[in-house]
Amino acid sequence: MPSNDARNLLQTAAPTAAVGVIAVAVGGAVVGGKGALGAAVGTVLALVFMGAGLYVLQRTAKSLPQLFQAMGLMLYTAQLLLLLIFVALFKGTSLFDPKVFAITLVIATVVWMAAQARAHMKAKIFYIDPDSQKSEKPEKTGSTS
Repeated sequence: MPSNDARNLLQTAAPTAAVGVIAVAVGGAVVGGKGALGAAVGTVLALVFMGAGLYVLQRTAKSLPQLFQAMGLMLYTAQLLLLLIFVALFKGTSLFDPKVFAITLVIATVVWMAAQARAHMKAKIFYIDPDSQKSEKPEKTGSTS
């Protein structure tokens, strides 16, 4: 993974994980062990889904840059629908608290998206290649008068 991709992943995953730790503590304090487990599962699920989506998006950007924007929109839509399906599937579970799970999943997803937008805005990515402009300029030959 190139350093820019790794930096982007770190800048998005770290705030999400931090919010997850806070959610586990709050869920454990408010609901108990099942609340902490629900918050942990919600955080891990958000990290896995959004991390996999970032990986797919970066691979698409490298191999098929013309599809990058369409792929990004389709990917976020698919991720949100899949997360909604997970919330619906675990609605009546007794393994962990489903309300804490759903709230944590939504909050972790929103934090991931906000952190990803911030990381992209802070990244210094050239949208033109300065070296290619130097090589494409024709050299002046002949008299300058």
